[in-house]
Amino acid sequence: MRDEFLDPAPVTEHEEADEVGLRPKRLAEFVGQRELKEHLSIVLEAAKMRGQAADHLLLAGPPGLGKTSMAGIVAAEMGVHLHITSGPALERAGDLAAILTKLEDGDVLFIDEIHRLSRSVEEILYPAMEDFQLDIVVGKGPAASSIRLSLPRFTLVGATTRTGMITGPLRDRFGLVARLDYYADDELESIVRRAAGILKVTIATEAAWEIAKRSRGTPRIANRLLRRVRDFAEVRGDGTVTEATAHEGLRVFGVDERGLDKVDRAILGAICKQFHGGPVGLSTLAISVGEQPETVEDMYEPFLIQQGMIARTPRGRIAMAAAYEHLGLAPPAGGQHPGLFD
Repeated sequence: MRDEFLDPAPVTEHEEADEVGLRPKRLAEFVGQRELKEHLSIVLEAAKMRGQAADHLLLAGPPGLGKTSMAGIVAAEMGVHLHITSGPALERAGDLAAILTKLEDGDVLFIDEIHRLSRSVEEILYPAMEDFQLDIVVGKGPAASSIRLSLPRFTLVGATTRTGMITGPLRDRFGLVARLDYYADDELESIVRRAAGILKVTIATEAAWEIAKRSRGTPRIANRLLRRVRDFAEVRGDGTVTEATAHEGLRVFGVDERGLDKVDRAILGAICKQFHGGPVGLSTLAISVGEQPETVEDMYEPFLIQQGMIARTPRGRIAMAAAYEHLGLAPPAGGQHPGLFD
């Protein structure tokens, strides 16, 4: 089969201390997402009591919140293997068929960015999820015939950053649909301290808190900032991450006190200065900061909107008073934006 489409990842206890090694391996180790953890614990415990595979699970939410980690946890809690692929990698129905026929009873198949599956692949997935059957067409034209193969009972865990792009028939076949929310600062502090222990980094409580509150509510960003601060502490200090070291390290790597990076500030600067507060269209804004429109819309805008710095309107993006304040600029006279209420 085409091995580049499948990454068998049996759960092990000894992994290197990289991003994979920082992932929680059990539900009890997973910090945050209290409601999802409660629902998942019930679903998994019930499946183990019945001796069956867990129900299919769809995880939605922004990148970096733990969807892949949760898939690994499902496999670990059920004591089965985790197989990882992604929607864009499954170009043809045969790619998915090769993966499904390789699964063993109870295995977990994780499809990242499942909303990007092609229609032909998605239609193959319907009977596989519902009836654990695989329909294969042999031949072409009038001589074509269909063969139905039985599949082992498996658990499909799908992850998406765009729930609205998933078709209704596919969404309805998942037994549990859950959305991961952004993390609170105290949850991120716990994540930073746990990661520091795995990486063998000596870190002060105040430093962990400083990293946590600049992590944009996202564990992946918190772990990344911890690594950069660790590097700074080792090169410019004695290896211990103090509050002062965290402050200086984050400053050197361009992360300010609100968690904004270079691109965030470029977006705010373009709207406030170049376009006089807006409104400005997404494509124009993306070109002005040298990014793709999808990147700006998916990676940067959500946090800036949550922070009350920009807003979306029918005519485009506008800068709010908090954006001017953060950049040290004076807001427009009267506090209104040209064309906002036209």
